[in-house]
Amino acid sequence: MNKQDTLEVLKNIQAGTVSPEDALLKLYAEPFKDLGYAKVDHHRELRQGVPEVIYGANKTPEQITGIVNAMQEKGQRLILITRLPPNVGATLVVAPTFSLKYYEIAQIGIIGEMPKPSGIGKIVIATGGTSDMPVAEEAALTAEALGNEVVRLYDVGVAGFHRLLSNLEVIMNAQVIVSIAGMEGALTSVLGGLADCPVIGVPTSVGYGASFGGIAALLSMLNSCASGVSVVNIDNGFGAAYLASIINHQRLK
Repeated sequence: MNKQDTLEVLKNIQAGTVSPEDALLKLYAEPFKDLGYAKVDHHRELRQGVPEVIYGANKTPEQITGIVNAMQEKGQRLILITRLPPNVGATLVVAPTFSLKYYEIAQIGIIGEMPKPSGIGKIVIATGGTSDMPVAEEAALTAEALGNEVVRLYDVGVAGFHRLLSNLEVIMNAQVIVSIAGMEGALTSVLGGLADCPVIGVPTSVGYGASFGGIAALLSMLNSCASGVSVVNIDNGFGAAYLASIINHQRLK
């Protein structure tokens, strides 16, 4: 049940067409469905504004299919599956019970139509290099699935600073920036020093030996002297996009 459904129940109580007791039963009804291997949270959207997202890693095609079917039974129109390995994604693309679009670079599967952007402004996804694109596409597709307009700025790292400066107008007009970089992760500090909006740093595991699988970039971003910078975990494009979407949907009440 989402917020709109809950509001409809409350309006029916106000109109006298539904008793408080029946409404309470409807609100309580199956807050989650126990599939044995998963407990599908049907009240996630009501609590957080976004329905449950399926984490696809280490799940079988059969398990994912069962979770998707449970979500669709409750009327969930858009289903996002992250960290979906290519072999599993290929299996689900031809699943007979639903239609899935698979994005191999991002390892994301999407069932249903992308929503129209409903955020305040634009989310800019910037990467230090082309090698950061898998994490960036995870972030970009997640943000779009959550109802945001996304602008991609790829391969604009500090090794060629002029590439970033040529996009100053885009950076200045962003509502939120997701900065994705491996190596030493310097891009995030640079963007934090240029933009007047929140910058979310995503360190990636891209880099040579001393990058320690993204730890070097993580520590650089955490130690950024630029104000307005926050940092998520290594390679966590999904988490950064989710946070960016929350920021982009905040309105003064």
